[in-house]
Amino acid sequence: MTPLSSAAQTGPVRGDAGQAAVETALTLPLTLFLVLGTTQVFMLLQGRLMAEHAVYKAVRVGVVNHGDCTAMTHAAVASLLPSFNTFLGTVGQKLGASDAATAFAAGVRARTVGVPDANRFHPVYDAPHDRAIVWLYRESPLKADVGPESEDDFDDPDRSPSGSFGYRLEVRMVYWYPLRIPFANWVLSAMFRAYFGLQSYTYVNPLLAAQDARGWVKQSTNTFAKPVADEYTARHELKQYTFPITVGYGMRMMTPPRPQLFARQNCPGAQ
Repeated sequence: MTPLSSAAQTGPVRGDAGQAAVETALTLPLTLFLVLGTTQVFMLLQGRLMAEHAVYKAVRVGVVNHGDCTAMTHAAVASLLPSFNTFLGTVGQKLGASDAATAFAAGVRARTVGVPDANRFHPVYDAPHDRAIVWLYRESPLKADVGPESEDDFDDPDRSPSGSFGYRLEVRMVYWYPLRIPFANWVLSAMFRAYFGLQSYTYVNPLLAAQDARGWVKQSTNTFAKPVADEYTARHELKQYTFPITVGYGMRMMTPPRPQLFARQNCPGAQ
């Protein structure tokens, strides 16, 4: 029997290698997205837990500070800082911090002091994000229920116009959680917006035809209020990929609400 030539012996091997290369090219983008997307989803769940803690801290500060929006906003931002950026390492050094506590204080100050509404992502350390971190809605007490007599009827049910005992501070917070995983951030942002019926999924990665989901339509009766939907769309178009995590908390006020702090119902920045 005549032995196979060298070319004949290596032919099938080369064919298998070519097939493996094609299969890898087809499946690698999907595998990469599954890994990155799963990581981003878990980080989003962590962000929700942090948001629930942050709204509690905001309300806790508010009930002992007459419902002051500035104090509540600072408390919320301070609680959320670890969920979207580190305040240690190189960033801490740039902020002039020598230890963890100083770095944390500097990180909060960079996002609250001297910025609009005392509540903004840092345009350098949080790039590309530079808009509000949280929106705080004071759903109770209502502006109309807070007046000069609030100091007197604060904890006296007999003098309260409604006959109720004291006031309850109830806050609904929207945390504009930044999606931080490259590639997965814009894919998930577009998927979420398609799911909530804000826009059809039209962003297509040429490396992965499976992402061509132009036919996606609204899949849920849940949706966002118009101000939140408009802001969500604006950030997406600016490539500031976020997800509006909405949480709430309420607690009886330990200090009376003051009219000058309730000139408007919601805290500055909330639309």
